[in-house]
Amino acid sequence: MYLALLVIFLQCSEICAQERVFTFNAVHIKVQPSAKVKNGAPMSVICRADISKSTNFNLQHNITIFKDGKLVFMSVSGKGDARYEVPMARSSHTGDYQCAVEADGKIRYSDSLHVWVTGMTKPILIAEKKEVFEGEVVKLRCELPEEVPPLHFIFRKIKMNSTPKEKLKYELQRNFSVIEFPVDEGDNILQFDCLGRRSVKFEFETSEPSNRTLITVKEPFIKPTLRIKPSSNITEGKEIQFECSTVVAKMRDIEIILLRNKTILSSVRDQTTLKYSTVATLEDSGEYLCKVEEGKASKTTTRNVVVAELFPKPILVASMNNLDENKELTLSCSIKDFQNASFSILRKNSNGDVLLRSSRNLTMRATVNDTGSYICKAEVSKIVKESKPVTIRVYAPVSMPSISVFSGLPEVVLGKPVKLTCCLTMGTPPITFTFYKGNKARKEIVTNNTCAVFLDEDIRQNDKGQYKCGARNHHSSGMKTSKILNITVIVPIRNASLGSNPYGEVEDGSDTTFLCAVQEGSWPILFRIFRKTDHDVLLFERSEHADRVVWQKKEMSRQDTGSYYCIASNRANVSVKSHPITINVILASWQKGVITAFVLIPIAGVVILAVWWFWCKKKNAKGPSIEMSRSALATNSTNEKLSRQHNDGDYYSGPDLESAEVEYTEVEVSTLDPHRENTRAS
Repeated sequence: MYLALLVIFLQCSEICAQERVFTFNAVHIKVQPSAKVKNGAPMSVICRADISKSTNFNLQHNITIFKDGKLVFMSVSGKGDARYEVPMARSSHTGDYQCAVEADGKIRYSDSLHVWVTGMTKPILIAEKKEVFEGEVVKLRCELPEEVPPLHFIFRKIKMNSTPKEKLKYELQRNFSVIEFPVDEGDNILQFDCLGRRSVKFEFETSEPSNRTLITVKEPFIKPTLRIKPSSNITEGKEIQFECSTVVAKMRDIEIILLRNKTILSSVRDQTTLKYSTVATLEDSGEYLCKVEEGKASKTTTRNVVVAELFPKPILVASMNNLDENKELTLSCSIKDFQNASFSILRKNSNGDVLLRSSRNLTMRATVNDTGSYICKAEVSKIVKESKPVTIRVYAPVSMPSISVFSGLPEVVLGKPVKLTCCLTMGTPPITFTFYKGNKARKEIVTNNTCAVFLDEDIRQNDKGQYKCGARNHHSSGMKTSKILNITVIVPIRNASLGSNPYGEVEDGSDTTFLCAVQEGSWPILFRIFRKTDHDVLLFERSEHADRVVWQKKEMSRQDTGSYYCIASNRANVSVKSHPITINVILASWQKGVITAFVLIPIAGVVILAVWWFWCKKKNAKGPSIEMSRSALATNSTNEKLSRQHNDGDYYSGPDLESAEVEYTEVEVSTLDPHRENTRAS
């Protein structure tokens, strides 16, 4: 019975398990009333799960809602939907929403939905002070409650009948910002407000302006007053007085400054009045500015002053500006349409002007040292005026110039430029130098020297270079010309060659003649002959006024075998090397004879003896019976000669060898015909 109940229970459990099957079809998210919500309006975020079940059974749902990836709402319910209520939407609720539903180990996410809460909260502006002085700053704080950074803040300074001044500030981590506005001169009643701005999906959204804050500006001092005496008809020589004053609310670091054309004339500190006086001149005309400063506050007043001319500047006239030394020079000073003045003539000097005469005229006999700049001064009623400077140049005559080559030697290498100098021992600059090369002329003006330099880059081989130079200045003596300078043109060495006689092979002990020659080059030419070794050896050296040199080397030896070359050079400082030639020192004829006598003849004798021995051995091998039938006389004779030859040792004479050969030939003939021998025997 229990077993049956157990089976029934297991089957029921299996059936129940099979009936609790479900699957997510989708999870949806939406916002009511819409995905674009006005700031301050209610908003509902609804998450709903679409689920299919095998049977009607209860299922627990865990529903979570996220904003920008952060959890904002969670619900556990037996229903497949949940609602996230926002009673008053703010811009901080703008973002991407997504929800997730989890049931019985399964989870499903909805798509992402962007919600935009349009509009921003009204910013709140707070000022640190309600009253400030000119030159101080207004410190403001603008806050956007319930807004989420990053945020842009715009502060505005509003004045009557003028365009508001704006300042922008970006806050990355705060929903408020603090800024300072300076209070300028003339500010009295100011209003300030601020706005907020944020970026949503690459668009800017701006809040409405904040409350306006009113600031009252107090003056630390009033605008200064500038008085000038006399106020009109100011003429040179008269005293002119300036008075600059103000009224201050509190004496604290007050400074008054008087300027003319931006140049400070006088100043006072911690006083309300500045006084300044001077004798009027034309230079005193211009714009005067009285400026009062305290901290960052400042106020100014300007006045224009025109000073009438009492008399014009004097004019200095010279009888001549360029003159010869020892000539008479007259300087005259005058004022147009004005005679009652005190005159003086001075010479300009870096250490101070030098007074020459207190008069309107000066006559002197000029020297070179009188060259310089001169002025005259005129004084009327303590007003002193100075004329424009006049330049006087006194000239000493030029001496006869001398022309020379810059290097010192009157020569030049063909193809290279030559630098010439033309110098004087006496003469007042500026000097005009003229260089002549034949009929060609070139001018050079030298301002502060008595020498000039000329560069001639067109040097030719047949160019003798007849140079001269001339010099002149403003002296009446005119030009003086130098003597003619002749320049030697040095032709560089070209194409050196080396030859020998005999050429190639030279007998040991004989003489060899070497010839080193160049195709072109100015004399004298330095010739050098070398033999090539590990360190080339100089064999010969000579300077010649010719394009070649001959050198004979005595008694050549086997050690003189090798390569030879020559080098030629002249004053052009260019060395030219020839191609090398090879000399082979061989045996002389008598040396060859000695070698033949002492080496070749013994060798020939040995060869003949070897041939003879071989022939004899062959003869003994072929016909011993025939030798026995020879006559006793022939046998004795042959044996005697052969015996004598062996007894003589290594040396033997020619005639004995020939006699032996003749006898041996006769024996050989008698043995060559065996048929005849057989007939004779029978």
